[in-house]
Amino acid sequence: MESMLNKLKSTVTKVTADVTSAVMGNPVTREFEVGRHLASGGPGLCWRIYNGTKKSTKQEVAVFVFDKKMVDKYQKFEKDQIVDSLKKGVQQLTRLRHPRLLTVQHPLEESRDCLAFCTEPVFASLANVLGQWDNLPSPMPNDIKEYKLYDVETKFGLLQISEGLSFLHSGVKMVHGNLCPENIILNKSGAWKIMGFDFSISSINPSDTELKYTCKEWEPNLPPLCLPNPEYLAPEYILSVSCDAASDMYSLGVVMHAVFNEGKPVFQVNKHDIFKSFSRQLDQLSSISPAVLNKLPEEVREHVKMLLSVAPNVRPDADQMTKIPFFDDVGAVTLQYFDSLFQRDNLQKSQFYKSLPKVLPKLPKRVVVYRILPALTSEFVNPDMVPFVLPNVLLIAEQCTKEEYVRLIMPDLTPVFKQQEPVQASNMILLIFLQKMDLLLTKTPSEDIKNSVLPMVYRALEAPSVQIQELCLNIIPTFANLIDYPSMKNSLIPRIKSACLQTSSLAVRVNSLVCLGKILEYLDKWYVIDEILPFLQQIPSREPAVLMGILGIYKCTFSHKKLGIPKEHLASKSLPHLVSLSIDNNLNLNQFNSFMVVIRDMLGRMEAEHKTKLEQLHIMQEQQRSLNIPGNQSENTKSPLSSVNQIEDIFGSTGVNGKENGSAATAPQPNRMSLTLEEKQRLAKEQEQAAKLRNQQPLAPQSIKPANTTNTKTKDLTSSLLNSMTSLNSLSLTNPARPAPVQGSTFPSSGPMVGSMGAPVSNGFNPPMGFQAGGMGMGMRPTGPGLYSGMATTTSTPNFGALTQNQGPIGQTNKNPDLSALDSLFTPSQPKVTLNQMGPKATPGTNSPWLNQYGSAPSAQTPMHGAPVGIGGVPSGFGMQANPFFNPQNFSQPAAAPSVNQSGIKHSASVNNDLKDLFG
Repeated sequence: MESMLNKLKSTVTKVTADVTSAVMGNPVTREFEVGRHLASGGPGLCWRIYNGTKKSTKQEVAVFVFDKKMVDKYQKFEKDQIVDSLKKGVQQLTRLRHPRLLTVQHPLEESRDCLAFCTEPVFASLANVLGQWDNLPSPMPNDIKEYKLYDVETKFGLLQISEGLSFLHSGVKMVHGNLCPENIILNKSGAWKIMGFDFSISSINPSDTELKYTCKEWEPNLPPLCLPNPEYLAPEYILSVSCDAASDMYSLGVVMHAVFNEGKPVFQVNKHDIFKSFSRQLDQLSSISPAVLNKLPEEVREHVKMLLSVAPNVRPDADQMTKIPFFDDVGAVTLQYFDSLFQRDNLQKSQFYKSLPKVLPKLPKRVVVYRILPALTSEFVNPDMVPFVLPNVLLIAEQCTKEEYVRLIMPDLTPVFKQQEPVQASNMILLIFLQKMDLLLTKTPSEDIKNSVLPMVYRALEAPSVQIQELCLNIIPTFANLIDYPSMKNSLIPRIKSACLQTSSLAVRVNSLVCLGKILEYLDKWYVIDEILPFLQQIPSREPAVLMGILGIYKCTFSHKKLGIPKEHLASKSLPHLVSLSIDNNLNLNQFNSFMVVIRDMLGRMEAEHKTKLEQLHIMQEQQRSLNIPGNQSENTKSPLSSVNQIEDIFGSTGVNGKENGSAATAPQPNRMSLTLEEKQRLAKEQEQAAKLRNQQPLAPQSIKPANTTNTKTKDLTSSLLNSMTSLNSLSLTNPARPAPVQGSTFPSSGPMVGSMGAPVSNGFNPPMGFQAGGMGMGMRPTGPGLYSGMATTTSTPNFGALTQNQGPIGQTNKNPDLSALDSLFTPSQPKVTLNQMGPKATPGTNSPWLNQYGSAPSAQTPMHGAPVGIGGVPSGFGMQANPFFNPQNFSQPAAAPSVNQSGIKHSASVNNDLKDLFG
């Protein structure tokens, strides 16, 4: 292991030393930072290619370096010939400017030890990619070692070389003279570029139609770097010392064969006997065997065979080669179009970008990321084109890793996040980003999310476009789990609430509620209770969709395991709000039923929780009482009980086991052995008085002689109603059996409250739900003479359980109340008595809490026979046709003129109508 590390260390040191020694002192280093060794290229792969950056602009470049030590074995005049040849090639390349030629960023600089110049960023030479690894760094870079050309890359690369030759032959009137894989460079984007003009030949008559070129005779004694690569030279170059544009086309044919043949040319040339090798090659080319071309794609074999023809005039020219069907590949055409985009107008560009998403999935990732992506991001400087380019960029981002996204895409996207002009383009950009928000939040670093992505979401929520707001609200739940909690609580939720309250669009308001409902699980319980639920009561509209959205949020909060609504909030805020919404006339039957299901669930849980609490409290009180026995504690040290216990001690209220608390909770007896005679006498006296108090009969209520029979019956009926109401504590929320309705009754038979005549009584709420015991604000407890002559006005907690017991003397067994008076009262022969007559006559200047609890009764209406009545006395169904108040002919009898008693309260026509007046 240690030897391997030492070897690696020595290799790195050697490479660093080579770079330092080669480039040190060269003027290129004044403006450019030279990095690591990447590849090699040029004639004989003599140029080492390094990555680099320009110091002033941090622009990425490639630095080509020729180390003069490579030619130390040659004599001085040979060294000079090699250096002059290399200089000529670079200088010629610097003068030529074309997309298919390698672009020079800084001209050639010479120092004592090296030659150096800078070009556009480079990946490697084609020779390196095809397996020629001379003059490469050690160890071999994996990206070159494992590089495999895709078909689309090969096709488009050969097409680019053909276009480059067409430019040289037609535009510059020049023959390259040494076209081979060594002089074809793949730049960082994957484009194929021509370099190596060391042996280029210009036309001696560029203005004439028929161009003439003069070439030098082959000199075998020259160093190899002073001669072109003979394996890619046309036969006439060696045998007849002539060349023209067709000679480059022969070289192109050999390059095409090498690309499909693992880098091997058509023929191997003996460089020591070049003329004999070419003579033999000429004979083979005259009758070329099909086996030589069998590795080429079938659609290009004939064209390559023509390029390798012995007769130059048979070979197709470069312009013809660019038009062969082999290059009509979708990917190649797409890449070719990108190279000519600068010549297109915005309309042509937009049409091309619209169809590009269909092509991108068919192209290799490397081609898309390194060839197409840079061309797309360069269009971001044109604001009008951004909406057309952006979908393609985001489509490519999906194929990239997070590291590639951050390095290649994110820097160009950052300005687009903030683009707001022109407005139409800005709106389209927002829509596109919102549709890909999960991608952005997944791959964008958290700091950039906070600084760039989320501000764009906030801007979308505040956008004037309803479409953008709707889309934003629909998409937010899909990525809510990726938003940090402070940003959601302090920035996102307030904007959603603002959009809901301020919008004039029903769709935005409903989507706001739906959005809030979906992201509740990412919020904490108390934030929802303090911020979300109160916000629901601020919503002004009452459309069914809005009401169902509000119901949904309540239901989600109530039923979610992490959230939940406390029973105090249920009783004081949630249930009152939901009940008021449930009777909105805009709701249909199914929607109303949905409300009632949630309301019942809330009531059931509230009842269960509070009942459990009270049971636990009662158990604790009973345990405390059991500890207060004689001899255990003195009266002075007894733990204080609640006010309820103290009242029960006085009045002897019955406990849960049927035993009287008053008798059980007797005062503890002190130890008589330790008392003086005087203390014993005093204690005996106190016990005698206590016994008298326990055996004393309660004060009988003062009987008030009624002014007429109606008042007596009113009092009896009131007592009967109150005794009936006391049974409501034991009623469940389930649907009880429905008794048969009394003829003429206007109330549904599903309510659990039944009058003394056997007629079911509606409670004004949902019929299946029944009365809730906790909802009645009445209570009765013996408080002195005259107690039963009116309703109690105490503010203590009502105890309906006490009303079911006989208010007999303390210490006696409870008995069922005698209701014989009510039986005689409700015989069919007796006239009906209105409930308003039953109520106590209010003392002048005071208000009865009984009446205040329900408000003033509405005017009496004659009941409708046979029609089921819904909530609040309104028949089931909606609309004027089903509402009895809009159809007088549905009533069985005309409404009787209401009479007014001495107290000014209108009499109702019947007991049922009075109940309806009472319960709404």
